[in-house]
Amino acid sequence: MELVLTALIASTITGSLTALGALPVIFGRKPSASFNDTLLGFAAGVMLAASFFSLIVPSIEISKELYGDGPAPALIAVFGILLGAVAIAVMDRLLPHEHFISGPEGRSSEKIAGVWLFVFAIAIHNFPEGLAVGVAYGSGETDAAFSLALGIGLQNLPEGLAVAVGLVAVGYSHLKSFVVATLTGLIEPLGGLVGGIFVNLSQVLLPWGLVFAAGAMLFVISHEIIPETHRRGHHQRATAGLMVGLVVMLFLDVWLAA
Repeated sequence: MELVLTALIASTITGSLTALGALPVIFGRKPSASFNDTLLGFAAGVMLAASFFSLIVPSIEISKELYGDGPAPALIAVFGILLGAVAIAVMDRLLPHEHFISGPEGRSSEKIAGVWLFVFAIAIHNFPEGLAVGVAYGSGETDAAFSLALGIGLQNLPEGLAVAVGLVAVGYSHLKSFVVATLTGLIEPLGGLVGGIFVNLSQVLLPWGLVFAAGAMLFVISHEIIPETHRRGHHQRATAGLMVGLVVMLFLDVWLAA
């Protein structure tokens, strides 16, 4: 229970940084579209590095300790990543939600208030982040978990700002945009709790939980974040942001886990 509680607290802290990132909109500050896409690219880079260095690699190492050097560790990684991606793909298909640029997706959402469509979209995005933090802390690998939580917390700052700015752009008040962005961050503790409980049910589930979370995050990166940053013609800046985010997370993971 101590590890589960730690997972819940850590994912709550990372989720709350979404609100901190959204705070500037209350004061009427609105970054340019190119800067916003650069920040989202940074978030994608952090998540990409975290998926491999903080989730997939530790999962393979744990699998080798449990099953040896045969094909089992690679098969667990392959199927776990695919399961995570499929799970988020199903959520993306079934839950009604709306993107800032491409519009509504999922099942019919005519009776749902427009603002909650955005909440659903970001919930699909944020849940695997909380899941990743919960699994990492639930595993008891404190150093690796801290670097992962720090990286996800850092990318939540630009993400919170991007959500709030997007809502302001489609007509919501600055205060309401801030509140909704804050609510989207509260999805992460739920994911953290689920991840922490899951990996503490059995040691055998730990490598599966790590790669499942990685697969979920990789799907979000490819399906949600990167396309969003390229739609307005700022792909070069977004790519630069992705590269910076990737190497920052790589540095944090190697340094803090040393």
